[in-house]
Amino acid sequence: MGRLHDQMKRDLELKNYSPKTRACYLAAVKSIALHFQRSPDQLSEEEIREYLHYLIQEKKASQSVISQAYSALKFFYETTLKGDWNGFRIPRAKMRKRLPVVLSLQEIQAILLAARNLKHRALLMTIYSAGLRVSEVVHLKVSDIDSQRMVIRVQQGKGAKDRYTLLARRTLEVLRDYWRAYRPEEWLFPGQPAKGALSVSSVQKIFEKLLHQAGVKKPATVHTLRHSFATHLLEAGTDLYHIQRLLGHTTPKTTAIYLHLSRKDLGGVSSPIDLLERTGKPT
Repeated sequence: MGRLHDQMKRDLELKNYSPKTRACYLAAVKSIALHFQRSPDQLSEEEIREYLHYLIQEKKASQSVISQAYSALKFFYETTLKGDWNGFRIPRAKMRKRLPVVLSLQEIQAILLAARNLKHRALLMTIYSAGLRVSEVVHLKVSDIDSQRMVIRVQQGKGAKDRYTLLARRTLEVLRDYWRAYRPEEWLFPGQPAKGALSVSSVQKIFEKLLHQAGVKKPATVHTLRHSFATHLLEAGTDLYHIQRLLGHTTPKTTAIYLHLSRKDLGGVSSPIDLLERTGKPT
């Protein structure tokens, strides 16, 4: 699909989609073309349905892969081919809702204490204390740390949006120690070579290692630090509007998930089993 590939690539660039999304969408449309061994502009509605059903039932693809394939095909037919995707009336797979894992304050503390390397400790403290995505922390520059206003500038986060988030005093102290020891020039957390940004995979490996060393058994990832930041803020009394702004969410609906994670409103609620009279241990 040489010509169509170039046309779709240009359309994605004109719409200012991120490089990662562009690559994923192009790969998804290429996959359906390879599946049927025909150009995707020649496929019928029934064949598109068949392919999406194949991803779900036979390939057992993840929800994100299925959703990505649907979005990519919708973009291709609506934008690149200027067709009527809605006319196909192809149902979108329902996404299962899963609540993210949240670490306790004690678990966060244990992970940070396990970080003997100053750069690693500064990195994870910055992620947690500012609620950053891993893609955002690796692209932080030294100039993004504003100690006068006690904020961190996040440039071109998800959705190509800039925002400011918190710079905690404890984090600033560690960042100053880190800067004196490592003297980063442009990137706050440079990779190898030092002129380049740290890779996302490197941050993930650092976190996985420290999670194991800290003895935390929860299935946590680097992104869990962001979920924990938001949940802990909510439990401390911060309102959803400010949490939404700090996280860079477009709509309050996305931020509202933390209402399901917080124990703030459950503090005075007891399970009815605790109202029963205590009985002896079973024999």
